[in-house]
Amino acid sequence: MALTPILLQGGVSALSELAEAVPSFTGRALVTGAVIFFVTALLAKSDELHDYDLPGIPSALWSLLVSLTTMTLATAAAAVIVGVWGQAEAVASVFEGYDLGYDSFVKLGLSVLLVVGAYTMTGLVRRLVDEVTAARPAVSQHQREIAFRIAQVFLYAFTIAIVLAIWEVNLSGILVGAGFLGIVVGMAARQTLGALLAGFVLMFSRPFEIGDWIEVGDHEGIVTDITIVNTRIQTFDGEYVMVPNDVVSSESLINRSRKGRLRIEVEVGVDYDADPERAAELALEAVEELDDPLNVPTPQVVLKQFADSAIILGIRVWIDRPSARRKWRTQTAVIAAVKDAFESADIKIPFPQRELMARQEADGFVVAGDERESEHRRQTEPTPDGGSDDA
Repeated sequence: MALTPILLQGGVSALSELAEAVPSFTGRALVTGAVIFFVTALLAKSDELHDYDLPGIPSALWSLLVSLTTMTLATAAAAVIVGVWGQAEAVASVFEGYDLGYDSFVKLGLSVLLVVGAYTMTGLVRRLVDEVTAARPAVSQHQREIAFRIAQVFLYAFTIAIVLAIWEVNLSGILVGAGFLGIVVGMAARQTLGALLAGFVLMFSRPFEIGDWIEVGDHEGIVTDITIVNTRIQTFDGEYVMVPNDVVSSESLINRSRKGRLRIEVEVGVDYDADPERAAELALEAVEELDDPLNVPTPQVVLKQFADSAIILGIRVWIDRPSARRKWRTQTAVIAAVKDAFESADIKIPFPQRELMARQEADGFVVAGDERESEHRRQTEPTPDGGSDDA
């Protein structure tokens, strides 16, 4: 049975009454603007509506009701606009031109509802992901965002597959074409796909989080953002660096914030004439009086090596909440405190020293033009009678 007579008998007549109720252009424009404003405001407030917590109603059920209500109101708004402008018969003629029947109308309605539903259901997906991951403190905000995006992609893909199945489209041909397209895209964008795969690896391995102090290759700074494709770092010079995730996964990575504390080591040399044990005790007492280093683990001073001009001491302290500012501030305080302690105890921090020795040269090397060179030549040259002056 054709669809057009049914529309003319029911829906078209109802929508035509709207056009008769608002005959002027100005009135229709005002109604259209009001409907568009209503739908826009509804979509803008949909996220807030999903977040409402009503007593006695599960949050998942409430989100589903909000999604269905949004779909219904959006469809009704479109019908009102068509009716106000008197386009109901024009829309019906389009269906009549394609000779659509009940089945096509049902398929079209289901397709529209599925697409709109998939769009509005993303809010429900976001809420479900947040509720599931909120019970697991180990899941970071970055991982929540990735999980939501993956669920969103699967939702849209599932919706498209259902719509195609409703219209009885042969999916095998589409899948074969998508396979060839995937091969071509994969060959043309190997680096981008590598970064995408590396992004998923970073998501599960979690070598760092946003706000961590890391060093990747030649780049060092604070992680400001992590995406599927790249990681963004703010260096201590105030520069923002975008490092591809495949580079992050292939380079050696140092995370100075992971343990919540960082060891700082300052090396200082003492003269060979000084008592190294006494110098170590003075250095330890000096750093223990500082405020920044932690008491646990305790500061340490170790004898490291015999250098050319001094015995090298390694002064080791720990700080919490590692940052570049705290590191340099603590390192500066340690250097100043140890220097004052050594000066008070007359312990010398020596400059580099060299011992120079000389020895007398004995005819082994003669510089050209020197008087000794002329005398040496006169004594060694042969005389006219075949002898030499040495004879």
